Amino acid sequence: MNNLFVYCELEDGIIADVSLELLTKGRSLASRLNCRLEAVVAGSKLDGIEKQTMPYGVDKLHVFDDDRLYPYTSLPHTSILVNLFREEKPQICLMGATVTGRDLGPRVSSALGSGLTADCTSLEIGSHEDKKQGKTYENLLYQIRPAFGGNIVATIINPEHRPQMATVREGVMKKEVYDQNHSGETVRYDVNGYVSEATDFVVKVLERRMAKAKHNVKGAPIIVSGGYGVGSKENFQLLFDLAKVLNAEVGASRAAVDAGFCDHDRQIGQTGLTVRPKLYIACGISGQIQHIAGMQESSLIISVNSDPAAPINSIADYVITGTIEEVIPKMIKYYKKNSK
Repeated sequence: MNNLFVYCELEDGIIADVSLELLTKGRSLASRLNCRLEAVVAGSKLDGIEKQTMPYGVDKLHVFDDDRLYPYTSLPHTSILVNLFREEKPQICLMGATVTGRDLGPRVSSALGSGLTADCTSLEIGSHEDKKQGKTYENLLYQIRPAFGGNIVATIINPEHRPQMATVREGVMKKEVYDQNHSGETVRYDVNGYVSEATDFVVKVLERRMAKAKHNVKGAPIIVSGGYGVGSKENFQLLFDLAKVLNAEVGASRAAVDAGFCDHDRQIGQTGLTVRPKLYIACGISGQIQHIAGMQESSLIISVNSDPAAPINSIADYVITGTIEEVIPKMIKYYKKNSK
């Protein structure tokens, strides 16, 4: 009772990275709260699913294995979580801010009357003093996320209702194995006890078509990213040329995407991808908080900017002052010379 739960998403029997990231964070939060970390998996053909979850410190794994649960549909997964949570009464539930999490989270929180904070970028444990009521609430989940277009960072709490629910975007938290030999309890359920055959399976997926991504910006170890300061779509080609030399991927700020310099699926920031490359080269990017939220965990940041006072320079490890037309061709020439 009153433990911390993580809903684990599945795709072809593999737990999504965002869920493993949340298990990593959940293990830390559960230790702070002195409670158990529990995970919920619902899908089909889940034999051996323990091997994917237990190394992340899961104390108890709830498994709902039924052919009707894959691929994901809203109604049965909602019923499973709502009925399970009514039994287990968790104090916290975390989900990925994915297509699935954004569909499932609000449905579960609405049914339980618990509330939900979406797209969190940080989760912490803290207290809150309500001076009007003369109450102090301990061990609250601080649900931290950008607000008002990213101009402020809001900390949201839910003192009265449980579970405290939050969705977190992929890449925001680190994914780290807790103990490769960790072993927790596994409970397998009869799905029929948690769903309604008459109402939960009225929607059926007849066919699924999944297109492979053209590129992998999110998982790239090196990213060359451009902002509005690149100046034009033609100048953006210089970034692709540099990326080719470095075996890197190309990213972009929202301003660059809105200006038509680059495709939307390469957008990095609060409303795009969250990345953690080993090297992030920011070209012509001013460094608004919306963009920084998506790349600030990069191991090494190089800023190329004509404005020495650009905000992104304050978080960069190295700053090169100059225009894209001046700097990037020199970088390409240098890297080509030293790669031979």
